[in-house]
Amino acid sequence: MALAFMLSGCATREKIVYFKDTSAAAQQQYASPTLETGDFISIFITCNDPLLAIPYNLPSNAAPQTINNGYENGIPAQLGYLIDDKGEIILPVLGSVNLAGKTRNEACEQLRTKLSSYLENPVVHIRILNFKITVLGDVKKPGTFQVPNERITLLEALGLAGDLNITGERSNVLVVRNEGGKSVQYRVDLTHAALLQSPVYFLKQNDVIYIEPNAAARFSSTLLKNSSSVTIPLISVILTAFLLFK
Repeated sequence: MALAFMLSGCATREKIVYFKDTSAAAQQQYASPTLETGDFISIFITCNDPLLAIPYNLPSNAAPQTINNGYENGIPAQLGYLIDDKGEIILPVLGSVNLAGKTRNEACEQLRTKLSSYLENPVVHIRILNFKITVLGDVKKPGTFQVPNERITLLEALGLAGDLNITGERSNVLVVRNEGGKSVQYRVDLTHAALLQSPVYFLKQNDVIYIEPNAAARFSSTLLKNSSSVTIPLISVILTAFLLFK
């Protein structure tokens, strides 16, 4: 407890305050999510005659949809389509359709064009059912979180995780993203407004955020490992000196 108090008390404003220079920043523009291999999507089709659209739509499950730690939003969960490793789904009547690499709007337009041969004025709605992000490391509530509206910023994701602990490293946050089948790492600094211009300010499905412990927390962990109650006061003195002069 005493060590945690010293860690928080000795932290400087520059190291824990977000966005110290917001006046010089311009926010990254939001882009509609791109459909990827492994996405589980719902597709709902309507047209002038609703009866004709029935064969193209999957039924809804009776069970309510659950999101974020078991919270039920009361909406029946829809059956959906898994985009396979070829980037394709198989739709009733239309058969195999490649959707990977397309934005939601592009995918809707592609299906609308194909359906125009069978339906009058078709309208296509697509939603990513498994849009999720994961927050790990030195935060209050690490975990994986569903994002129903498919739009979330890095700051909102940290908010879902209860924000960083006082010992979390704010200047070197890691975001791991799948791009073209490869894991790509981004590093961002929460204490500078340049974050707003980062390509990971708006998160994509399956992004993983990792918050590492800061230098003081790593130092204290090393000292406390295998220590006895007799040595803890001495460690506290050493840690205080480390924090004051680092």
